[in-house]
Amino acid sequence: MDSPPTKPSLRTRLGLTFRSKSHSNKLTKLPPSSSLTKLPSTSAITTKSISSTSTSTTTSPISPKPRPLAYGAIYRPTEDNTNTQTGERRDDTDLLHGLMHRESNSSLDSAYERLKRKREEELDTRPPGEEDIAKLPSDLWAAIAGLLSPCDAASLVFASKVLKKKIGNGPWEVLNRPEGLGERVRFLGVMDGVMPGHLLCFLCGRYHVRTQIGKERLKAASVLNPLYVCPSIGKPGVKPYRTRITPGHTLPFTFVQLVLRARKFGASYGMDANELGKRYKDPYSDWMHQTRYYIHKGHLLLRVVSRSFANPDLPPSGQRHLLYSREDYTPYFSVCAHWRDGELMNVCKCALGHIPKHRQTIAQQMKRGPQIQNALRNPNPIVTLCSFCRPMRRCPECPSEYLVELKLAEDKNDPLVKFKQAITVTRWCDLGNGSSPFVPEWAAINGEGELYDSFANMGRRAISGIFESQSGVTIPGQRMLSLNPKNEKLGEEGHSWY
Repeated sequence: MDSPPTKPSLRTRLGLTFRSKSHSNKLTKLPPSSSLTKLPSTSAITTKSISSTSTSTTTSPISPKPRPLAYGAIYRPTEDNTNTQTGERRDDTDLLHGLMHRESNSSLDSAYERLKRKREEELDTRPPGEEDIAKLPSDLWAAIAGLLSPCDAASLVFASKVLKKKIGNGPWEVLNRPEGLGERVRFLGVMDGVMPGHLLCFLCGRYHVRTQIGKERLKAASVLNPLYVCPSIGKPGVKPYRTRITPGHTLPFTFVQLVLRARKFGASYGMDANELGKRYKDPYSDWMHQTRYYIHKGHLLLRVVSRSFANPDLPPSGQRHLLYSREDYTPYFSVCAHWRDGELMNVCKCALGHIPKHRQTIAQQMKRGPQIQNALRNPNPIVTLCSFCRPMRRCPECPSEYLVELKLAEDKNDPLVKFKQAITVTRWCDLGNGSSPFVPEWAAINGEGELYDSFANMGRRAISGIFESQSGVTIPGQRMLSLNPKNEKLGEEGHSWY
């Protein structure tokens, strides 16, 4: 008969009560079967626990209680989930997170909310008064546009989308017609500040791409020098806008655009005014020319100084040979379109009559005869002009001023007479603000446009004084007279110019 089980002692029970919980769930390795058979039968509790442990280990072991994942940790399953074909391990947690909504653009709700917020921002930044504009009927806005010029009506339509819907495309269609070229040029001129790589063509009313950006140079008229490609060039009756400087040299209006655009908007829009100035000699005469440009209050001013040596006591035919080009019978120096009407050529001929004779010694005078003139032995190098040819002249029909002088200069080509008197004709003119070739100053210089009163528009201050003051040069005080005091406009029919 088996003995009754012994009651565990107090020490054993306290140890079982206060033992750590980590040891209670710890799995132990199954001891060998030989050691289990040698256990005493008297310890029922120990045998029972060992037998239960061996049974659970061999059949279905009890897994420990899972611990919660830390914040941000990724769950990794213990079983092998490797792809048999690619060898990659699949992460189920990343797959689940990839299905989460992250404000994708494909979401209609998010797209609608963004569009709604954008419209609200546009309404907040919209110019004030558009709501009041929208309240007025379309017929009223159409009547208002009908009272404006085509350029102003097109600008009104271009002001906002509300006005575009109210008025329509009618003003723009009017600008597209051939007869609306002038108004179209006025409308496109406002966009000049946002077109650095283009130039507005006034022949066809379009912006053309600049073909020589940063390399534009003013050349002679005989050199082909296009700044952009325009389909209107070369058509019958199409004449480019340019003004005459000297025979064989002109100033196209495109260079005036480039200089004034660079001053207004920056160097990338054009070129500097000093790059236009040059010094050259006429290939068919002895005339020397020097041009210089200056910007004053948004207007481009031009000064052309022309000089040629002249002999004393020239007959009328010699004076004409000296002053006029045989190519088109225009003066060798710079003139405006009204040079035939007035006293300009008479002033030049009068100045040529004041040139003293060259210095002659007594021996040279005795070769011609027994008479001796002491004035020819020591001629005065400083020539004083008379009251007719000394004052400055201003053209009454355009902003141009002229000054005729006689200056003593060195002639390096003449081995006998080194110093001679040279006739110098200086012209100052105002080329306008460069907005279009239809401005009053540019049109008046070329003899086009409406009547221009230079004395009323320019006032008492001369263009020459404005131009020379920027370099600190002071011109001797001269009277300013009219180039055409009798106001005669005979043009080619008159004979006084020749």
